[in-house]
Amino acid sequence: MSRSRIGSLGRRLSYWLALQSLAGLIVVCAAVYGATHLGFQSRQSEELLQKQVQLRHLLAEAARDGDVATLKHKLDDFFIGHPDMALALTRTADGSDFYRRPAPGPAKDQRVARFSVPAPAPAQGTLDAVLMLDVRDDAALLRHIGLTLAFAALAGTLLVSFGGFLLVRLGLRPVRDLVNQTRQLAADTLHRRLDGSAQPEELEPLIVQFNELLGRLELAYAQMEGFNADVAHELCTPLATMISSTELALRRTRDAGELCEVLGSNLEELQRVAGIVQDMLFLSQADRGATARRVATPSLAAVAQQVCNYHEAALQDAGLTLDIDGDASGSFDIPLLQRALSNLIGNATRYAQRDSAVRIEITRPSPGEVQLRVINRGATIAPAHLPRLFDRFYRGDPSRSNADRNHGLGLAIVAAIARMHGGRPLISSSGGITSIGMRLKDGAGATIALQACAAITEQ
Repeated sequence: MSRSRIGSLGRRLSYWLALQSLAGLIVVCAAVYGATHLGFQSRQSEELLQKQVQLRHLLAEAARDGDVATLKHKLDDFFIGHPDMALALTRTADGSDFYRRPAPGPAKDQRVARFSVPAPAPAQGTLDAVLMLDVRDDAALLRHIGLTLAFAALAGTLLVSFGGFLLVRLGLRPVRDLVNQTRQLAADTLHRRLDGSAQPEELEPLIVQFNELLGRLELAYAQMEGFNADVAHELCTPLATMISSTELALRRTRDAGELCEVLGSNLEELQRVAGIVQDMLFLSQADRGATARRVATPSLAAVAQQVCNYHEAALQDAGLTLDIDGDASGSFDIPLLQRALSNLIGNATRYAQRDSAVRIEITRPSPGEVQLRVINRGATIAPAHLPRLFDRFYRGDPSRSNADRNHGLGLAIVAAIARMHGGRPLISSSGGITSIGMRLKDGAGATIALQACAAITEQ
C-alpha cells in the first residue's frame, strides 16, 4: 500500500484522538446543557404551580367573604416583587375582564398555566384564570451557558489534541529509535542486533523477529561469500590446468598424438567444469522454487537396484557388497531420486570401510510414510561437521582431497531434491555408522519419510 494512502501513524493517531475528544466533549456539554434546560423547565413549572395554589386560595377566600375590592387589592399585593409574572381573570359567561395584570414581555417568552376558579360574590359562575411567567431571563442564561459549553468543548478539544499530539510523539519515540538503529545496518554490520532493552513490550516480538532475520541474513551472506570463493577455486583449478597444458603444447611443434593427448586432458577438465556449472544451475532452479515432477512409483527397491547396478563396478573396486532389504511405494520424481541415491551411494563407495557390507533398508514405519536407509560402516563424522555437510562446496577435509572427482555439490543436490519433494535432508553419525537422507511428501499429500544413510565424510 502506498505511503499517500496510509500517511503518518502519528498524525492519524493525533487526528483520531482529536475527533474522539471533540465527540466526547460534545456529548458531555450536550448532557450538561440538556440537564440545565430541564432544570429550568422544572423550576418554572414548580413556580407556576405554587403561584396557582396561592391564587386559588385567595380566590377561594374572596368567594367566601364576597369582598371583590379586597380581592383585587390582595392580587395587586400578590404580584409585588414578582415583575416576571402576569395574571388575567375573565368571566366564563361573557369573557369580560375581572382582573388583569399585563405580561412584561411577548407571549412567546411566557410560560402559561390555565385553570378555573369560582367567582366571588355577588358575581356568579366561574372565572377563567391565565397565569403567565416571563422566562426571558432563563432563556438568556441558557443561551449563555450553551455558548460557554461550546467554547469549552472547542478549547478542550484543542488542548487535548495538542497534549495527545505530544503524547503520540513521545509514545512513538521507540519506533524512531529502532529506525535509527536499522539505518546503521549494512552488509558489513550484519553482526549487529537491535537493542530492545528500552523498548515497550509491544515491540519486543518485532525486535526478536528482526534480530532473527538479521541472523539468517548474516549466515546467508557469509555462505554467499564462501560460495563465491569456492566457485572461483573450483573453476580456477581446471581452467589453470587447461591454460598451462595449452601453453606447453604451443611452445613447440608437436605431433598429432601429443596434441590429441593434450586435447583429451583438456576435454576432461572441460567436462568437470561443465558438470560444476550444470550442478549449480540445478541448485539455482531448486532455490527458485522448482518442484518435483511426481509419478507413481510402485517399487522403491527397483529404483534403488537400478542405481546399484550403475555403481556395481565402483563397489567392487572398493571391496563393498550391497544388499536391498524391504520395499515401499509412493509418488516421486524417479530421475531426481535416482540422482540423489546415486550421490549417496557414490559417497558411501568413497568413504565406507573396505570389505564392509552396505545395506539399503526400505521400511514403512507408519501409514503414509516410507523410510529408506543406506547403512554401512565407516569413519564417524565429527558433530561439528554434520550441520554443514549439505552446504555447497563444503568439505570436512581442509586438504580438499579427491577434489578432482568430487567438487562438493553432491549432498547439496540431495538437500535440494528433498526440498523439491516438499521435505528436508537428514543426517546423523555415531559409532562408526553414518546416516544421511531426506524426508519427503508424496504427490497425494501423505507424508513420506525417506532417510538414506551412508558412511561418508564429505570433504
